[in-house]
Amino acid sequence: MKDSMSYQHRIKAIIFDWGGVLIDNPASGLLAYFANSLGVTGEALNNAFKKFAPEFQKGMISEDALWERLCSELGVQKSYNPSLWEDAFRQVYSPKKEMFSLASHLKDRGYKVGLLSNTEMAAMNYFHEQQYDMFDVTVFSCAEGTRKPEKRIYEIALGRLGVQPDEAVFIDDRIDFIEGSGKLGINTILFKDPDQVKIELASFSINLE
Repeated sequence: MKDSMSYQHRIKAIIFDWGGVLIDNPASGLLAYFANSLGVTGEALNNAFKKFAPEFQKGMISEDALWERLCSELGVQKSYNPSLWEDAFRQVYSPKKEMFSLASHLKDRGYKVGLLSNTEMAAMNYFHEQQYDMFDVTVFSCAEGTRKPEKRIYEIALGRLGVQPDEAVFIDDRIDFIEGSGKLGINTILFKDPDQVKIELASFSINLE
């Protein structure tokens, strides 16, 4: 149990995950879209993708190279679509309005607000198209060459926000990513739903009124 008094005036920044926290997790929708486009099963595609996901999410290989490798692995013809990922992401993108409103409200209350996401170039570009104005800092794995739960990506987010680990709260829906940030001393919230997040933020003496 947290000692709420110990957090008084300490928390300066709240860092949000994107997929699964600010938006519905797009993974299953993307998988179904790709499997249908390539004429393979979701299971086969998922198993093949796991081999290339780290490099792709770190921006070490292009989307074109990803599809070359995936289609070779699966024994199917490569899609003619130059950005199948972008098209799929646009189809499945589903924001959680209450969470975006919370991020905006926290910024209005004087907190620094960050976004930290393991994502791909096409998805990152789509994010920037939305012109969200509630984030002081955005950190995407594909642009940084590192991804959660690697230590470096959390350090990048903290550095750009200009805060120490114990001055930040990180919200994510994956326990391994929460544990990765916790190892640095960052305060954490494992996302379940907006109301639960608000209750846990309040336990850090964050005023949401």
